[in-house]
Amino acid sequence: MKPKTSAHWRFRLHEVIYESNTPAGKAFDVGLLIAIFTSIMVVMLDSVVSIHLKYGNLFYKLEWIFTGLFTVEYILRLISIKKPIRYVFSLLGIIDLISLLPSYLSIIFIGAQSLLAFRALRLLRVFRIFKLGEFLSEINFLTQALKNSFRKISIFLLTVLTITVILGSIMYLVEQRENGFSNIPESIYWAIVTITTVGYGDISPITPMGKFVASVVMLIGYAIIAVPTGIITHDIAMAA
Repeated sequence: MKPKTSAHWRFRLHEVIYESNTPAGKAFDVGLLIAIFTSIMVVMLDSVVSIHLKYGNLFYKLEWIFTGLFTVEYILRLISIKKPIRYVFSLLGIIDLISLLPSYLSIIFIGAQSLLAFRALRLLRVFRIFKLGEFLSEINFLTQALKNSFRKISIFLLTVLTITVILGSIMYLVEQRENGFSNIPESIYWAIVTITTVGYGDISPITPMGKFVASVVMLIGYAIIAVPTGIITHDIAMAA
């Protein structure tokens, strides 16, 4: 009788944890999503100094409560499935494990608890819970298009990197140290910021020649934006 009872218990547990098409399974998954979302909010609020000073102890206790709950959930998932190793190395299994580690690592490494924001990845379960399979197929479609364009994008990025190194070196020679371009790596940083059209403004050319080079970099930056967009769009169209 015991083996049958054990098998029945595992079957019921599997039904609740893994089967979202049953009332109990859906209730479990919705409750899990609420717990995940709440734990993420706790981490976010705890990072605000003024709130941490007032509610830090409460957040600390809540975090360990959530960690305990998620640890039990992870263990139950391993127990209730026939091949635990498949769950461990599945995408959701890896995400579940990663979401647990920061709390335990924080015992050894100070500040590791800030990585608890990775729990947001667990919200991906919403696709399975609410039967949003069509969204997953769209994600797979986009992923395939990105895979197809990987080599082209890699060559493009290598080309851009080469251009930024050259332009950064030129700017270093043109502007010199006194104008903020204190070394070649710093100048390459400026070239990357400029060519990507971010433009922080923490370093800027002063000499006429430097401004001319900067203008060229800006124009190249706008041209560069169109290239990866065209590559990916083409591969998406081909995959359709």
